[in-house]
Amino acid sequence: MSTVLAIAVFVVAYVFIATEKLPKTAVALAGAGVVLAFGVTDSADAFYSDDTGIDWDVIFLLLGMMIIVGVLRRTGVFEYIAIWAAKRAKGSPLRGMILLVLITAIASAFLDNVTTVLLIAPVTLLVCDRLDIRPTPFLIAEVLASNIGGAATLIGDPPNIIIGSRAGLSFNDFLVNMTPIVAIELVAFTLALRWVFRGSFAVDPARAAEVMRLNEREAIRDPRLLVKCGAVLLAVFAAFVGHSLVPIEPSIVALPGAGILVLLSRVEPRDYLAGVEWETLLFFAGLFVMIGALVKTGVIGNLAELAAKATGGNALVAVMLILVVSTLLSGVIDSIPTWAKMSPLVLALTQDIPDPAHSEALWWSLALGADFGGNMTAIGASANVVMLGTAARSGSPISFWEFTRKGAQVTLLTVLIAAPYLWLRYFVFG
Repeated sequence: MSTVLAIAVFVVAYVFIATEKLPKTAVALAGAGVVLAFGVTDSADAFYSDDTGIDWDVIFLLLGMMIIVGVLRRTGVFEYIAIWAAKRAKGSPLRGMILLVLITAIASAFLDNVTTVLLIAPVTLLVCDRLDIRPTPFLIAEVLASNIGGAATLIGDPPNIIIGSRAGLSFNDFLVNMTPIVAIELVAFTLALRWVFRGSFAVDPARAAEVMRLNEREAIRDPRLLVKCGAVLLAVFAAFVGHSLVPIEPSIVALPGAGILVLLSRVEPRDYLAGVEWETLLFFAGLFVMIGALVKTGVIGNLAELAAKATGGNALVAVMLILVVSTLLSGVIDSIPTWAKMSPLVLALTQDIPDPAHSEALWWSLALGADFGGNMTAIGASANVVMLGTAARSGSPISFWEFTRKGAQVTLLTVLIAAPYLWLRYFVFG
């Protein structure tokens, strides 16, 4: 009964979120309330369990970075970067999108995807405002690039950290095996931008010429505060990048960083808290509880196990099936416990495959599916949800289906490229 109820609540909530008949935060909290009220999960599972509870590391990472961004916004640095980017693109929306996409993808390889999105979104909104063009295509393109770029390294995306830990894979292992395919995917995605976002690049020549005459240095309003923000951000980023060497969770870095910056800046609480997207944080909390109910009742584990058994001992079939299943799961259910459940099953499969190259390919297949699959729907990755929340607060809301139509196309493109890469590298030349 608990299993049926957990599935029913998640499906109904997903339908409401997808159709946008009700506010997604209200739906997520209501779904969480139902599974708690009917005993499918309890407070210990929802609030304290690593496997089935709210991922507080994600919540507090978001909170800390939102506060930092709120303070940083007061310096005028986002306006500076926006004018600089628009001028480097010579007022061309397509060149501007390519520039912002490349910056986002590269940054996401070394920072948490959510952090990158929180920093790039204000710049994008200002670029589009200066050029008087719709920001939605740019925001969607950037978050898709974030999920692609984050696949390149051990620390670029949360699933990579889990997979690296379970498989004993190092930072260098990810660089050697994942960075080449991510580079190929990024080139393909950049070439596809004109087609995926066709109709989004018209701009008034007079507005573009006006931007070219602006002096970006005049945008900086508080140089002293900018220096303080720069020092704190540098320390925070260094701790993020050093995560693979020193096991400190990003949330433990972001929250103290936010606190130190608030003390140094002496900004009023109403100013730095104004940038916190409380609805997004609550949406995540509700979603985590509903997904935790699916994990607790064994739904996620059973699905993964069925997929693992379907391989029939064939290494190539196993690699391709894991790629497809992990892509679909990541697109529908963005949750670290999902990958915590998938990893032991992949580990068991590797023990039945004698060829080291073939067995290692299972892990890279899982990583690629987990990372690229996050682009499939609007709730497929944490960065997607954050970007949608930022867009809504800016007055340029992105609908579930608008994102998903673009994201599904990019997911299909990336998976179609990843499949032959895995075959060629680990089975033909491996």
